[in-house]
This record gives sequence, structure tokens and C-alpha cells, in this order.
Amino acid sequence: MQEKTSTFEPFRTRAFRMMWTATLFSNLGGLVQGVAASWLMSELTPSHAMVGLVQGAMTLPVVVFSLMAGALADNFNRRQIMISAQLMMMAVSITLAAFTFLGWNTPSGLLMFTFLIGCGTALYNPAWQATVGDIVPRRVIPSAVTLNSVGFNMMRSVGPAVGGAIVNLLGTAFAFIFNAFSYIPLLVVMYFWKPEYHKSKLPRERLMGAMSDGLRYVLMSPHLSKIMLRAFLFGFGAITILAQMPIIARDIVHGNEMTFGILLGAFGIGALIGGIINAAVRERVSSEKIIAISFAGYAASCYLLSLSASVWLSCLILLPAGLFWVLALSLFNVSVQLSTPRWVVSRALALYQTCSFGGMALGSWVWGAIADQYTIQTTLTVCAVFLLLGALAGFKLPIQEIGSTNFAPSDEFRAPELRLDLLARSGPIMILVDYTIAENDVPVFLEAMAKRRRIRLRDGARQWTLLRDLENPEQWTETYHMPTWVEYLRHNQRRTQDDMEIIEFLHNLNQGSAEPHVHRMIERHTVPHAHEMHLKPPPEL
Repeated sequence: MQEKTSTFEPFRTRAFRMMWTATLFSNLGGLVQGVAASWLMSELTPSHAMVGLVQGAMTLPVVVFSLMAGALADNFNRRQIMISAQLMMMAVSITLAAFTFLGWNTPSGLLMFTFLIGCGTALYNPAWQATVGDIVPRRVIPSAVTLNSVGFNMMRSVGPAVGGAIVNLLGTAFAFIFNAFSYIPLLVVMYFWKPEYHKSKLPRERLMGAMSDGLRYVLMSPHLSKIMLRAFLFGFGAITILAQMPIIARDIVHGNEMTFGILLGAFGIGALIGGIINAAVRERVSSEKIIAISFAGYAASCYLLSLSASVWLSCLILLPAGLFWVLALSLFNVSVQLSTPRWVVSRALALYQTCSFGGMALGSWVWGAIADQYTIQTTLTVCAVFLLLGALAGFKLPIQEIGSTNFAPSDEFRAPELRLDLLARSGPIMILVDYTIAENDVPVFLEAMAKRRRIRLRDGARQWTLLRDLENPEQWTETYHMPTWVEYLRHNQRRTQDDMEIIEFLHNLNQGSAEPHVHRMIERHTVPHAHEMHLKPPPEL
């Protein structure tokens, strides 16, 4: 059982309170910008697919660049990364407003600016989501994620209506200017916020290596892999309503930009309700049931929305859609945060975003193309069927409950004293661990070593093998490779308190000594001397 905490407990932390408040204004500006961009695209082109691609252009950068951004956030100062991302998005918003004032916008140009703002989002999000765990204690992370969701959906409930009003009264250019100014409060808060980050004694990971390690960690964690796949399926189907909302407002309920804002506002109110009841729902309902109900409930909203020609009836239908949207996505986010150690949390969150936003980006295009070929009503109906299948996927890919796994570093590894003078980049390194296992203990030993293999590979080991001595069957040797000495040190520093259970279990099975003997060896490739290169080849046998 998880320890119960108040939904509002994170507000006791001043840094979280200030960041959360400033983020409200930033989210409001982003929602106003989204409304203006979608409506402007519907005026620039009659294509449903192009309107859907506005959402796709916002989400595609998250798919492409999130893992890179996560690797940066795990290895560099997260505060500086967030400030850089906010400044970049402000500059793009100002440029987009200028182009709109001058009448230079085209469908492709609008998508380009939207894509660049999405790039800033891709850079910002992993650092910000990982920062939540830096600001508040682990037990409060679910409440902090819920409050972030509540804050975003508070703005979603009013932002689209504000955006629709600005577009209707002042024009899209003013909406883009409004977004540019919305970054200022968050920039001010981050400028004065001075977090203390843990400084590793080891050199930073190289970018490609860090990305590879993050991907390997998720692939070797079955629970995380299931979360990623279900998030992709949900994002692919659920984005239909948001991506096609301008078309729903114009063609189904026959409204204008104000109608568009009102419909988005109804979705936001539902999402706000979902954020408020989120903690209570998680206490009473299992994770898999929450996800299955969210898939099925969103499917019902899609189907009913295809039948409604009334603005107010459509608003009522959008309320549960927003609620199920938040319940599913916040549970995915919390599950990833609480199932990942701090050294890789930004990369895990980035991969989660890659999957969920990847589904949204692909869904924006696919459902828009179907709407172009058929009708928006048909699209919503087909999407409802897809989401029902996503609910049934839980029988094969269930979301597990968030356990009590302790991901805190074990801090028990001590670097050995070496008699060779190694550099950090020296390698490759081969490690051999000798065990003496009684015959009766072999089945449980092999079961434990299967878990050990997954942990080793997950934390960066290569070419893991388990050997048994033919002449002395009680002797077993675990071997694996690390590319450099510093990677070997980093590998061992990644041990968590939970990993120590397997290590202690294996030590207890070992019959030869208190602890298995470890050999650490550096590979040496023998190169022939120059005069040996000219020797005659040996005679053929």
C-alpha cells in the first residue's frame, strides 16, 4: 500500500509552489497559441489533414528529440536547460506573431513555426518532469504530478475560450504575442531559483552513450515497456478529438472560432475534474482498471460526439473525455517516475513522452487523412472502435501496481585499488565473478542469475554470459564486458537498494567464501611487430 498523502502537500515546498504558479501562465499562453494556430490553419487551407497536422507538428519534435533531451537533463544542469527552452519558444512566438501581422504565413510556414515551438517543448518537458522529483520527496511525487495536471487543465478549461476570444476580437497575431509574454513569469522564477544538484565524481556520459543506456534500461524493464506501449495506443486514439476539434466545431455543430474555444474549454473542465479526483481514484481502483476504463470511456465520448449536432450536448460529451484523458496520462507518468531510479529518470520520462506523443503525432495525421477520405463522423466512430481494442489490450499488456521498490542508490560499491595505471577511457574491461554452488541449489541459482542478467544489462553491461566448469561442476563464472573503466564504475554506482536483495541472495548461495571472487581484467589486443609482418607464411598442411 502506498502512503496516503494530501493532494496539496507539494504546495508546502516553496520551489514547487512558485514553479507551479508560473507554469499556469505559460500553459495559458501555450493553449492560446494552439487555438490560434489551429484556427489559422483552417482559414489557410480546407484540408482536414493539414489542420490535424498542427497538433502533429507540436508533438512530432517530442517524438524525435525527447530521448536526446532526457539524456541532456540527466547529465547537465536541468535549470539551465529549462531556461534555454523557454527563451527559444519565446523567440519563435515573437517571430510567428510578426509573420502573421505582415500576412506572410502559409500552411507550410505555420507548421514550421509550430514545429519549432514543439522542439522547445521537447527540450523542456523531460527536465521539468524530472525536476519534480528533485523538488519534492518521493512519496509526494504522485500528488505533485496530479497538481501539475490540475494546473494544466485549469488553464485548458479557460485557455481555449480565451484564445477563441482573442482570435475573434483581435486576430491570431495578438494570440501569438500573448503566448510570447506568457513565458516571462516562468523565466523570472527560474532565474531566482537556485537548486542544489547532486554532482557525480565521474565524468559526464557521452550523449549517444547516455541515449543508448536510457533505451536499454526501458527495454530491460518489462513494466516500463508495457507502460510505453499502452501510452502509444492511448495517444494514437485519444488525440482524434483534440486534433479535429476545429473541424468538429465548424462541420458538426456549425460554429465559429468561439465555438471551438468553448468545446476545448469543456474538454479542459473535464480534465480538471479528472485531476482533482485522480488521487482518490488511484486509492480505490487498480492501475489496469483505470487504464481500461479510460480507453473505454474515451471511446464512448468519440462515438457520442459523432452523433451530436448541438454545441451544449457536445460540451457535456467532452467532459468525460477530458476526465479520462487525465486519468490515463497522469497514471502513465506517475508509474514511470516511481519505477525508475534518479540516474535515468529523465530518459525514462523522455521515452514515455516519445511513445505517447508519437502516438498523438501519428494519430493526428492518420485520423485527419481518414476524415479527408470519408467524414469526420466516420473518423470518430472508427476511432471509438480502436480505443475499445486498446482497452482489451490490457489482457496481454497489463499495467502493474506501483510497488514499494526502493530505487535509492545502494552506495555500497567501493572502487578497487588497482596496480595498473588506468585512464577513465581505458578498456575494454572484462569482469568475471566466480561462484561455488551446491548441486541442490542450482535451480534457484539459475533463477536468481536470470534476474541478475537483466539487472546487469539494464545498467549497461555488454555480452553477459554464465559459464560452468566442466571438470568442477560446482564452479560457475558470471562474465560481462564494459567498454571503459569509467563505464564499469558508473555501472556499479547504478545499483539500487532493491538490487542488493539479489546480490545478497547470491552471496548466501555461494559455498566457497563469504563473497564471490571478482576478477577485473583489461583486454589487450596483441599486435605483431613490424619485422613479423614480412615473415613467410607457414607451409600449407
